[in-house]
Amino acid sequence: MNYQLNKPEKQKKKETFSSALKRLWPFLKDEKRNLAVAFVAILATSVLTLLSPVIISYTIDTYIQQKDFHGVLIFAAILLVVNIVQLVSSYIQTKTMGGIGRRTLFNLRNAIFTKLQELPVAFFNQNKAGDLISRINNDTDILNQFFSQALMQFVGNAFLIAGAGVFLVVLNYRLGAAALVPALGVLIITQLVSAWVKRRSLKSLQALGGMSAEIQESLANFKVIVAFNRLDYFQRKFSEVNEKNFSASVSSGLASGIFVPLYGLASNLAQLIVLAYGIYLIGAGGLTIGLLVAFFLYVNSFYGPLRQMAAVWSSFQLALASFDRISEVMALQSDLKFVSPEKIGKPNSVLEFKTVFFKYPEGKEVLRDVNFILEKGKTYALVGPTGGGKTTTASLMARLYDPTSGTIFLDRKDIRSYKASERTQKIGFILQEPFLFTGTVRENILYGNEKYRDHSGEQLAEILKKANYEKLLARFDKGLDTHITTNSEGISLGQKQLIAFMRAVLREPGILILDEATANIDTVTEQLLTEILNALPPTTTKVIIAHRLNTIKNADEIFFVNAGKIVLAGSMEHAVDLLLHGKREG
Repeated sequence: MNYQLNKPEKQKKKETFSSALKRLWPFLKDEKRNLAVAFVAILATSVLTLLSPVIISYTIDTYIQQKDFHGVLIFAAILLVVNIVQLVSSYIQTKTMGGIGRRTLFNLRNAIFTKLQELPVAFFNQNKAGDLISRINNDTDILNQFFSQALMQFVGNAFLIAGAGVFLVVLNYRLGAAALVPALGVLIITQLVSAWVKRRSLKSLQALGGMSAEIQESLANFKVIVAFNRLDYFQRKFSEVNEKNFSASVSSGLASGIFVPLYGLASNLAQLIVLAYGIYLIGAGGLTIGLLVAFFLYVNSFYGPLRQMAAVWSSFQLALASFDRISEVMALQSDLKFVSPEKIGKPNSVLEFKTVFFKYPEGKEVLRDVNFILEKGKTYALVGPTGGGKTTTASLMARLYDPTSGTIFLDRKDIRSYKASERTQKIGFILQEPFLFTGTVRENILYGNEKYRDHSGEQLAEILKKANYEKLLARFDKGLDTHITTNSEGISLGQKQLIAFMRAVLREPGILILDEATANIDTVTEQLLTEILNALPPTTTKVIIAHRLNTIKNADEIFFVNAGKIVLAGSMEHAVDLLLHGKREG
């Protein structure tokens, strides 16, 4: 299955504000009560804002022109109370929506991370870690800003615009209609260019994700860059993605910034129309000075929020682009499906490949019509040239991938019929490049091992002593309490493999797969590991992938893996002959 993100976007149906909110609603449905509070607060703020021009207009025509200063003071006090209440409701709105935004951000990041844990290894092989980090951090934060700031601002401005428009028409429908003409023009333009702005925003986010991926990849391999003195290559690669990100962000910024001056122009045109036409109506006796002032205030109440909505609309388009990138991950489904165990494997087999074919997405076939059986308690070796398919075969055994076709049986049941917890308990896999977590040696050894999770340090030390791990732990300065980090600067690659080895063997799996597990370990330590392997229960089936022939000399059976085929090599001498003289096909 192809899990590649950032694929060319198909032409989508034009998205409206309401349809976009429907897509975002699942992340807001638990906030209904808080949204209702915020909605009431924004409605109160809008109503109080719209009352002010009416109060001012009435005060001018009734009291100021009559020089009734007592009446002016009374209505000034009323206006002060209105503004104080408006301030309180605005604070409630801001505080409530800020909380909604933070909780939504928390839930979004949890949902994305949970989804990533459900996806198979193939997904992570096809996508860069830096881009995924950008989706979890940057894209979700953009949505948080939209929820906490822009969404209620958008709704509040919509109320103000609608209310101000109604007041303009009610006070004088001819002057009101003239004032609204520029708004009609900019709304049409907004509808026409919104999709273009969203595309520019999406490209900017993709470029940012690409830059994050390049930085993450370069820093992870910085030792190699320094060792080969290729800082120039690092600089050139970063300059390329930085330039791409710069161009995309400038393009996005220009696209997003087009609305504000456009709406500002519409506001200025509306004020000129109201001024010219209003003076004419006053001269004709069809309008009072107080009403003209009210008209100016309502024009500002209409076009001011409209200008703000221009910026908010750009934020909305950016939020939609971010949500598209998040949705792209959330919509993925693992191709490692659970099936019912209808087929039954052959007797005496602990693992069986039956007519197995496998190819990586958009790659050539790695395994072709593979059939073999592993029996309980035996040791098997997989040998073959580099790139022949040994690690792929081991990955299929551990169900890191599923075959393109054919069936793999584990204890005579389809391996796809086991839950992940059951399968990992039965199969131990020591990878060629072991991965450690930041923490202690103890925490890394017990990772994923429920059996010893609640054991104290003393209890675990006793168990490890019985398992003959004391000499291995002596290789670490502070034993189980030795602290390690993700980059593991304080320990060698060989020590990493020792930890991975102990982590897998301590689980006592039914099948133990060792993929070059002793490649970076000295001969003495390798002998210690061999003793531990020999102490495993006699029912444990071991699968060893190795290039060093002494590692596989005691194997019960040796399989030669090459050119899509897996054949029984027979004796050690025959395996050596195949390695030395076997030619790769295709």
